[in-house]
Amino acid sequence: MNNFTKFILILLSLLILNSCGIYKRSDVKDTPVNVEDRVRKNIEEGRGLRFSTNKKGGVFDFASANELWRASVETLDFVPLVNASYSGGIIITDWFNGGKNNNRDLKITVRFLSNEIRSDALKIIVHERICTNSNCSTNLIDSKISSEIQLAILKRATLMEKKSIDKLVKERRKKAPRGGDKAIPQDQR
Repeated sequence: MNNFTKFILILLSLLILNSCGIYKRSDVKDTPVNVEDRVRKNIEEGRGLRFSTNKKGGVFDFASANELWRASVETLDFVPLVNASYSGGIIITDWFNGGKNNNRDLKITVRFLSNEIRSDALKIIVHERICTNSNCSTNLIDSKISSEIQLAILKRATLMEKKSIDKLVKERRKKAPRGGDKAIPQDQR
């Protein structure tokens, strides 16, 4: 074998063995018998196939993790959506009628300017379509509807964020309880 082939083989061996570590023996009673339980436990502990050096999962901004996005979709669930693009940062509803005036339809557009829960993170645009005798006109309206929708979204997002933070705190306390928590019986926490 020439030197170049040896170098390539050594390099490939190093790449393959890079993620290998010392085998840690686990207690049988800590390993669930059921496959689904084992998978769930491995996911919770951050184990699995990994292509980076991070021990835990990286930062992700999926729509299921963004409280502002989820709150917007839940707040606008009373009307059909035409476009909901998380990557584009926009939600557009279809034209809908509030039921009071048959000639007046509304369309709501929510633009996400930030992932943070703040008053300037959203831009709510409301269009109004008024039709009379097959003649329709569309106008951008600046009414209190947009501010009410924005307030409802922000309130819901804040509650969702608080709930997810409380859930994380509970999970971390279960894994590593503080000294004072050990004195309190489990059923009284």
